[in-house]
Amino acid sequence: MKCQISDEKMPGEDHIKKLEKIISRLPDDNQFQTKSEIFKAIADPTRLKILYLLEEGELCVCEVIMALDKPQSTISHHLNVLKNVKLIKWRKEGVWIHYKLSDPKIVDIIGHFTQII
Repeated sequence: MKCQISDEKMPGEDHIKKLEKIISRLPDDNQFQTKSEIFKAIADPTRLKILYLLEEGELCVCEVIMALDKPQSTISHHLNVLKNVKLIKWRKEGVWIHYKLSDPKIVDIIGHFTQII
């Protein structure tokens, strides 16, 4: 459906008020930016695999490397992207870094989202 706005057919005052009400409830630009960054982070198959691996519990970075059979530098990059958008947490134990999901429901949410598409 096309929406053409001309001088003859401007939206009515009721329609404008309805739109203003909807707009007032929208998140601010910073929140949209954050949400966008999260979607960018999960848009990569390797990062999705990492999230699914971490669904089973905390893993050492070396375990992620072994499970995905990718170079350490590649895995580190993907883990950093996921850390930056706060989808995963980490802790250091000696020389090893362990990762886990920030929220155990993350994978369920992704799964639910992909079922409705």
